Amino acid sequence: MDRKKRQFDFWYAVNNTEIVVPSKRHLETFGNTIINYFLVSELMDDTQKVRVREGRMQAFRPQIIMPSAYSPVELEGFGEEARRYLEWLRENEDSVRVLRYGYTLKQESFSEQVLSDNLMAVLERVRASAAEKDDPFAAVVKGVDDPWDVCLVRLFWQTIQRSAPFNIRELQERHMFEMQDGIPVGVREEVEKGFAAAARDSRLIHPLGRLLQEHGVFGQYQDRFFSLVKGKGH
Repeated sequence: MDRKKRQFDFWYAVNNTEIVVPSKRHLETFGNTIINYFLVSELMDDTQKVRVREGRMQAFRPQIIMPSAYSPVELEGFGEEARRYLEWLRENEDSVRVLRYGYTLKQESFSEQVLSDNLMAVLERVRASAAEKDDPFAAVVKGVDDPWDVCLVRLFWQTIQRSAPFNIRELQERHMFEMQDGIPVGVREEVEKGFAAAARDSRLIHPLGRLLQEHGVFGQYQDRFFSLVKGKGH
């Protein structure tokens, strides 16, 4: 498949994705969030059959990052078109770059069924079913059958756009953006937790090193980091 065809694929999915019922609540600021989704789409070779996918995405706690350390969101369980679309978003949407959001598709919670009916009838039933559950993190999406995971990226990105102002305000209320020696308080707190955990468990030293590099602060902490490594006999 050539590049032009791949680009058409994810834009086709983007342009045919509608968030019918968005989640009622914004993403958690200080913890992870589970988004329970229902994705409804017509089969590509039979418009009288509709596929309903049900699953969940886990959105990780948004992290404050240094501008120099912005890195791609890591995806698990998503295909190439979804990755390409997310990369395009990263290059063209800068309103949430002060925070980093990561997420993963939980395949173990994924299920699907194919129904013989028209799209709007199935969508209305799914909408009613979701309403009955009264789940503040439930979302209903009308999308395409392939590449369907692009529809989930669209859902997640729109959820980020709605959540970012709330997340930023709550972080500001806790003074997490204030700078201490050139490092935001929120980053410093996360680093300190990482050092404390690594001091208790040497297996967490390598993840600590990655954390420092991801935040672009390894230089500020390298002496302390190597002292920890030496002290643990690495």
